[in-house]
Amino acid sequence: MAQEPEIEKLEIADELIAERRAGKVGDTPEDMHPLMRLIVGNIDVLNNWVGKLTCLMLVPVIFAMIYEVVARKVFIAPTDWAYDTSRMFSGAMFMLGAGYALMRGVHIRADFLFRNWSPRTQALVDGSLYLLFYFPAMLFFFWVSTEYTIKAWLTWERSMDTALMAPLAPARTAMPVGALLLLLQGVAEFLRAYHQLGAGAIQKWVLRLLPVYVIALGMIFCNSLFPDVFNFEMIFGGAFDGGIKGAGGLSSPMIGVIMIGVMLFSIFVGFPISFTLIFLAFVFGAWGFGGKMVFYLQTLQFNNVMLEQTLAAVPLFVFMGIMMEQAGLMERLFTSVQLMLSRTRGALYLAVLFVSTIFAAATGIVGASVTILGIMAAKTMNRSGYDVRLAAGTITAGGTLGILIPPSIMLVVMGPVLQIPVTDLFAAAIIPGIMLAAMYAAYALIRCWLNPSLGPTLSEEEQPVTSDYYWFEAILVIGSILTFFTLIVMAFSGSLVGYFPFSSLVIPLAWMALMYFGSRWVRDNKPSGFFFSDLWYEFFMGLVPPSALVAFALGSILFGWATPTEGAGCGAFGALLLSLAYRKLSARMFYDALIKTLEITVLILFLVAASNFFGAVFSRLGTPMLLTEFLLSWDISVTWILLIIMALIFLLGWPLEWVPIVLIIVPILIPVLVKLDINLTWFGILVAVNLQTAWLSPPVALSAYFLKGVVPEWDLKDIYFGMMQFMVIQMIGLIFIFVFPEIALWLPEYIYGSLQ
Repeated sequence: MAQEPEIEKLEIADELIAERRAGKVGDTPEDMHPLMRLIVGNIDVLNNWVGKLTCLMLVPVIFAMIYEVVARKVFIAPTDWAYDTSRMFSGAMFMLGAGYALMRGVHIRADFLFRNWSPRTQALVDGSLYLLFYFPAMLFFFWVSTEYTIKAWLTWERSMDTALMAPLAPARTAMPVGALLLLLQGVAEFLRAYHQLGAGAIQKWVLRLLPVYVIALGMIFCNSLFPDVFNFEMIFGGAFDGGIKGAGGLSSPMIGVIMIGVMLFSIFVGFPISFTLIFLAFVFGAWGFGGKMVFYLQTLQFNNVMLEQTLAAVPLFVFMGIMMEQAGLMERLFTSVQLMLSRTRGALYLAVLFVSTIFAAATGIVGASVTILGIMAAKTMNRSGYDVRLAAGTITAGGTLGILIPPSIMLVVMGPVLQIPVTDLFAAAIIPGIMLAAMYAAYALIRCWLNPSLGPTLSEEEQPVTSDYYWFEAILVIGSILTFFTLIVMAFSGSLVGYFPFSSLVIPLAWMALMYFGSRWVRDNKPSGFFFSDLWYEFFMGLVPPSALVAFALGSILFGWATPTEGAGCGAFGALLLSLAYRKLSARMFYDALIKTLEITVLILFLVAASNFFGAVFSRLGTPMLLTEFLLSWDISVTWILLIIMALIFLLGWPLEWVPIVLIIVPILIPVLVKLDINLTWFGILVAVNLQTAWLSPPVALSAYFLKGVVPEWDLKDIYFGMMQFMVIQMIGLIFIFVFPEIALWLPEYIYGSLQ
């Protein structure tokens, strides 16, 4: 019998990670050459220690945000240092941790082809692309970022967009240091691939060609950066010096078209996408408008991402989700909801969807939600005779809500890409997220009503002990909780201000105290045999703390009390306090959460920087305008153009994660959307729901494999059939939002209209 997986031992925060490397750091194959073992082992250990130290940089970011919010809101004394502290520490963190992430194998690959190849073929492809893509790109980046950083130190350059005017040189130093660590780790990865080839003709040929490669790379490097001293124009035709704009009869926009085609082909080879984009931007930028400009363009784009305040919210929200997942709150809430609905057909379906909706807002991590729901619910569903297909569909569909329901990491990243406030996307995603969850629940209930065998009620032995007034219990408890959250919303919106001092804070707390003391009085006195079942306490303790935390973090952002980064910082700190209150917090758990946060932050933000560089080169080539004119020349309506775009995103969502689609494909489409006067907030929600649909689309959807991994007795075919049912529901929801934009736009218009 297979051993039941343990939640705390699973790597469930990394669905974006294609090939996480397990094993002890520094371990190398016994049959590797001693010198290679020494080099690979020491480089791994170096980057491992850098990663362990770098993840600690998140701690001052959290406390800087907490200090700023308290100082500004309570003492009316805003700081002039918290803004710069948060963005510089988080920016330096993703650059310094990039080598660690490569060592751990967490940079994103489009690996659905790569993982099916033999180890030797994988090694051949990896080794070739390290030589072709990786080393040239990282070498140029290291050199140019070093020049950029030295200039910042010599001139003591300062930030001009903050009151503190903090010096930029310390943070910028992370760029050349991070590039050097990536170069070193690239050497280790290449040696691994070389060893994996095994003794034979290919390995011998690689060894013979290496000196030629090093000489050629050195000549390109010298010709690019020092053309007056090293001029190899006879060999390279000046391509990396002045550019060869129009070479071969091609205009710059057409070079960009080729660039897109090569990119779409290259990323499916399976090499980490970030480094593929960087290399392609170098090559096509040098071809289109010259080497020196493209080199400095990369440094500027990485610098901009490092200093982007909104993106500093990414590690904070990731940390918040990981801490809440590790605190075990999801399991506690699921058990109580399951018992609360035990007399209802399809109770477990409803429990899964209710819990996944709450924790989608708390974690935003699809892999975590699907995995934990599978562990918690599948065993009980099997024992209770639930339909496997409907059960699998419910779990996978519920788990994907984390993509959409705020504070979604995807929406945080999408805001700067679309150049709209993240708060608009957060507000616009709430109603669609709740609507989809309600549609899932309605479908499951209707199926159970038509065919009770799909979701029978729990057996008498499994049902909880309640009073004879169970439904009155439910009405009182749920009504009290809904009133509590209504008061919180009213407090954030300002409706409770002015009754008496601190009324916005006192009234919700007074209602909570009334609920607590009222429940204690009923428990002690049991009037007419009425009492509250113990399950309500578990339900309350599982629901209210995480929901209140999410409501506070999200509400403070939506109603303008805090910036997204400040709200994320408050959420991260609140998750720490919840873990402490539930006696789950330990030094080991805290540090593990920091390390996981570093890994996910690096893979997202490094790809943000790489795609920004790619997009900057693409835009400078003039291709977006060419594509816009091409699309607008079609004799079709705006609706049809938008439908074609949605179909393209859906198809790309099969093999690709949301990160490359949002960061590479969406920016290319923005000029078209602006020209067509399409609301970008509405478009962002359409993209989010569309990508959520791709998570439910077999055979590539990762949700199926997460579930199969923890419920091995379920056949993958049944999981696919279950997912497809909910994919249809998802498509219906997408059509609703497409036809009725107000589903997404009403709430942001209402909130921000009322605040103006």
